[in-house]
Amino acid sequence: MSKLDILAFGAHPDDVEIGMGATLYHYRQKGHRVGICNLTKAELSSNGTVEQRQKEAADASRILGIDERIQLDLPDRGLRNPSEQQVRNIVSVIRHCQPTFVFVPYPVDRHPDHGHCAELVKEAVFNARIRNYKAEGGAHHVQDLFYYMINSFERPDLLVDVSHCYEVKQAALNAYKSQFTKSKASVDTPLTNGYLEAVEARERLYGKEAGAMYAEGFKLDKPFVVPSFFR
Repeated sequence: MSKLDILAFGAHPDDVEIGMGATLYHYRQKGHRVGICNLTKAELSSNGTVEQRQKEAADASRILGIDERIQLDLPDRGLRNPSEQQVRNIVSVIRHCQPTFVFVPYPVDRHPDHGHCAELVKEAVFNARIRNYKAEGGAHHVQDLFYYMINSFERPDLLVDVSHCYEVKQAALNAYKSQFTKSKASVDTPLTNGYLEAVEARERLYGKEAGAMYAEGFKLDKPFVVPSFFR
């Protein structure tokens, strides 16, 4: 693991890409180092095998230019009551990657794992800064934590204009064929019935709020200080 400027956590492969794939690409193109950490392998998914989803995740990472993709092995649908060792594993990821900013799913979501992921990582972010907390790596203080949206449609506190690179996000999501494409072997889920179109519609609406074609929206726990109004 290497030092990152942005580290985005997801409960499953494809969570981060849905919520903020274009934002990661945008900042990677500006020279920042970005990474994704998936807590589970989504072994309980209705469609696609673990092996398929790992390959799809690797393909999506190449499309987005992700610097680091980390796959943990927490149990799918088992994030609500993690063991202390599992918490330590997440703390170790944070300490080794030393991110300035951490992103997690917004807790108001139809899938409970997304909210549990947010709670778990938020706890790990706090523990990572405690010098005497027993986990690999030295203490690290994350500057800010942000929430990205997967299934929710909330009024955002912060918008990132991604009009110039939205097609890259679409290509990354299309890499997850097992999740978003109907086939003879697949079963109907919310993801196979116009899901990507709904995500695009949300980000078109966010873009309209920002005076842009597309924008990804984020929620905050506390006020965010803008470094400068001028570049």
